[in-house]
Amino acid sequence: MTKQRAIRILIVEDEALVAMLLEDLLTEMGHEVVGPAFRIDEALKLARQAELDIAILDVNLSGNQSFPVADILRQRNIPFMFATGYGAEGFRDGYRNEVTLRKPYELGDLERAIATVLSSHC
Repeated sequence: MTKQRAIRILIVEDEALVAMLLEDLLTEMGHEVVGPAFRIDEALKLARQAELDIAILDVNLSGNQSFPVADILRQRNIPFMFATGYGAEGFRDGYRNEVTLRKPYELGDLERAIATVLSSHC
């Protein structure tokens, strides 16, 4: 696979080990990680203020859904994907067709999901 340019990626994930793994994978790919945001209030602040190219949003953050974060990213025209162990069945209307990275995932899954999100956003 050809190396992509480094992009700034927001991680929104409430499980510390999953966030660390994701951060390691993204860094290995040559990208810059923003966050991770472990709570919804942190995620909302970063979604509003941070310079971002893309975001990876865990759907469930300690009982709070990340759809308000996705709403902000849409308003800012920043592409995003969801990461979940449950699939898109429980997604709110308007989000069921978003790219979803199914947990557990590997480096190849992550690379493909990022490429899909970026290509569909151009």
